[in-house]
Amino acid sequence: MPIHAAAASVELGTIPPSFIVGWMSRPSRQPLHPPPPGRLSADIAKVLEAFSHREVTLGEIIALMQQRAYSFLLLIIALPFGTPIPLPGLSTPFGLIIAFIGLRISCGLHPWLPDRMMRVTLPAKWLPRIFRAAGRIVRWLERVLRPRMTFLVRTPIFWQLHGVMILISGLLLLLPLPVPMTNFFPAWAVVLLACAMLESDGRFTIAGTIVFLIGCGYFALLGFGGTAAVKQIDDWWRAGFSPLTSEAARVGGA
Repeated sequence: MPIHAAAASVELGTIPPSFIVGWMSRPSRQPLHPPPPGRLSADIAKVLEAFSHREVTLGEIIALMQQRAYSFLLLIIALPFGTPIPLPGLSTPFGLIIAFIGLRISCGLHPWLPDRMMRVTLPAKWLPRIFRAAGRIVRWLERVLRPRMTFLVRTPIFWQLHGVMILISGLLLLLPLPVPMTNFFPAWAVVLLACAMLESDGRFTIAGTIVFLIGCGYFALLGFGGTAAVKQIDDWWRAGFSPLTSEAARVGGA
């Protein structure tokens, strides 16, 4: 089943009014320090061993990963959107989940998802396909991630700033914009910030912040430029990456 088929399994429905009141009360406030860092490869192996051949709910992943669950969850649901081509139909429900986790963290609260989101199902073999498609990225992350400049992650105010950026990135993923790069910047901001939180790597906090700010500038350009900017970006994209255009340019140059 291709990744796009996951959209059929992500039906959040209407959130009841009681949810708005209840989300603040579950569970207690974020501890002074995030959980101790671990190894990304160990997290991936643990999840794949348990869920590589069957459907899995977000709640099952959270139960397995325990203290590192929500940072790891941010990583695996943002990775598929880190491509220049947008996936607006699929990014919307996952963007809502990312935004909700970011909202909790930004308020200094322990990450938590309501039951409706916990029951969201990822199709069988979806996780292996994600990590196989992003194999080089994951191997690179494994080589470079390590605890450093930890104050940028483990200080409560910086931990909450991670949540603010994740919240805004999730909201940007919610936007159904069929424009190149509109998923790319918010997804990679979430991936880098989630990696920083997983292994207390302050350099990844800096990298995630830079990508986040570039993404905000890109969306501001789209907002101020309106349809003219969208058309120009689309024309640039097609001219630069269309195989037919590239071939025509090669033949014309000859």
